[in-house]
Formats: sequence, C-alpha cells, structure tokens
Amino acid sequence: MLDSSKDQYPPLPLIQTWVWMMTQSGDADIQRKGQNNLIASFGSLAKANEYLVKKNQD
Repeated sequence: MLDSSKDQYPPLPLIQTWVWMMTQSGDADIQRKGQNNLIASFGSLAKANEYLVKKNQD
C-alpha cells in the first residue's frame, strides 16, 4: 500500500497529464514519454494507478 505521507509524488495535475499522454495521445513518442514519467515517479504503472485510485477516493 502506498503511504503518501512518506513518499513525495509529483502534483496531481502533472500525473494526470502523463496519463493523458500515455492513453490519449496519438503520437507513440508522447505515449512513451508519459509512460516513462509515470514509471520514473512511481516505480511501476501499477503503483501510479493505485495512487490515482486512492486520490479519487479522498
């Protein structure tokens, strides 16, 4: 489980932009960049998703 009080993550709007880049952009380079940014910040896409789900429940 993620403990956001311990870990420092980028601002939510930036994370949402990376998700948009990865899922909605028609450009493969932009999609890769969004994915790479999420992985670099969270360690995996699964952890990024877990963080976003938790944020949406707050």
